[in-house]
Amino acid sequence: MNQPGTKTLSDIIIGIDLGTTNSEVAVVQDGRTRIIQVDGSEILPSMVGVADDGALLVGQAARNQYTLYPERTIRSVKRRMGEDVHLPMGEQSYTPQEISSLILRRLKRAAEDALGQPVTRAVITVPAYFSDAQRQATRDAGGLAGLEVVRIINEPTAAALAYEAEHASAKNILVYDLGGGTFDVSVVRMNQDVTEVLASHGNNHLGGDDFDARLVGHVVAHLQETQGIDPSEQRAAMARLVRACETAKIALSDAPFARIEEEYLLEADGRPVHLSLEVNREEYEDLITPYIDETLEAVHIAMKGAGLAVTDIDEVLLVGGATRTPLVQRRLEQALGMQPRAEVDPELCVAAGAAIQAAVIAGQKVASVLVDITPYTFGTSALSELNGEIYPYTYIPLIRKNTPIPVTKSEAFETAYDGQTVIEVHVYQGEDPDALNNTEIGSFRIEGLSDVPAGNIILTTFSLDLNGILHVTSREKRTGLEKHITIDNATTRFEEQHLDAARERLSALIEGEARDVTEEQRDSVQTRALIEKAERLLDTANPEDREDLVDLIEAVRDRLDQDDPSGLEQARVALADLIYYLES
Repeated sequence: MNQPGTKTLSDIIIGIDLGTTNSEVAVVQDGRTRIIQVDGSEILPSMVGVADDGALLVGQAARNQYTLYPERTIRSVKRRMGEDVHLPMGEQSYTPQEISSLILRRLKRAAEDALGQPVTRAVITVPAYFSDAQRQATRDAGGLAGLEVVRIINEPTAAALAYEAEHASAKNILVYDLGGGTFDVSVVRMNQDVTEVLASHGNNHLGGDDFDARLVGHVVAHLQETQGIDPSEQRAAMARLVRACETAKIALSDAPFARIEEEYLLEADGRPVHLSLEVNREEYEDLITPYIDETLEAVHIAMKGAGLAVTDIDEVLLVGGATRTPLVQRRLEQALGMQPRAEVDPELCVAAGAAIQAAVIAGQKVASVLVDITPYTFGTSALSELNGEIYPYTYIPLIRKNTPIPVTKSEAFETAYDGQTVIEVHVYQGEDPDALNNTEIGSFRIEGLSDVPAGNIILTTFSLDLNGILHVTSREKRTGLEKHITIDNATTRFEEQHLDAARERLSALIEGEARDVTEEQRDSVQTRALIEKAERLLDTANPEDREDLVDLIEAVRDRLDQDDPSGLEQARVALADLIYYLES
């Protein structure tokens, strides 16, 4: 007889995200969610194939084969779930359920290897819009894989659970799920033990695969224009292009440029054809903008279906690997007025939520998913538009707060005028669109840039590691000329600076209580108070007055640092007069 609290074999229920492009399996152990690795990775490509000797290939092995033998490989089978079709793979054909069962079987085996015991039960996720036929097909696939599917849950519900396993207060959450082959947006209400999908909308034939296809079309057009060749009818060449474009798409999430290179892509007129094409993020975003527009229309339809306005949404959660696309996050923030949460890996959060639901069914206590994130935004400044006007200190965030770390992000900047051979790179920490209102934590200078017309590209890269060390590098794209800076404890520096200011203010109070402060101390405190008052007016001042405020604040600080009493008094008087003018 089992003692209270002991686990039997039947207590283990795994959570599975059976995705269009990738699938994952997770389990809750000792109250914590664990993503189980399959073939050394937390992500299993949702691909199945047969080798030339008839051996079954599942996951990465099938993905590797697809480039050479697409006719022996099946991908994106989730899009066909619920259909009465047979999909060719080599010399045989299989139903979508059969192909999906092979993926589930591989995930089941990985879980058994990791846990050291048989696994027979699972919670499997599906898109919220899946029909009864599609849900039953998923159950059938589980049965074919030797799994009792104890529950089918909606992917947005699972994602919400991954973020809010212990949700005491009621929240309205918008879950934006853009995966490899499917898109859906759901409005979820979480209230203590109840998680309810209020409304959903989407397109089960829209996702990252379509982004790849637009990029592939761009590359094919390039080959037609430059070499007079159309590779569309050559399956092996097109499979290589799909793989290369997918890699470029992923790279463009973090870098402003990606190069697509394929040597010996095909032969034409007896000669080999090589591909070498650089794609920038702006070109790529132009290609996929119609798809993003469609997803945002779905967002508004879902909110209308839930009877909620934008102001009723408490949080926006990102799910699916395609949400790493910067354009997605920017457009969502513009449309909803809040920064989406993405601190849980968007490709893993559904599996984590499925495992949490599985643990609840099994009677386990579950804690929230914990990840390392950056609590602050890091960026630089540039000449750009702010509040409808060109401003030299516009803040350009590179690493946004709540981003999982370690992380590396790059952005491309251009020289502002012809013959510009020197640039100053300033590193800031903060959230204000005006860089001067944030905290500068470092700077460096690059000299000797090429003497060329305006528009010389400078690539700036921010890398933040688990220890809070920020590495910033700027490199001239055309020559490779490079400078960098390393900033230790970047994630705690902001707190320390605020603590120092607080200590100074408290110190003045404490000293004032014990004895009279000196005139010099009183002047210092009054000067800093004047600066703080001026900084509070920056948000409401018009652009011209804001520029004057910034100049005078800097003048006061400079005189304070230079220990110039006469100059300090003149600067203080000028700043006080401007404050009086603005307040009156």
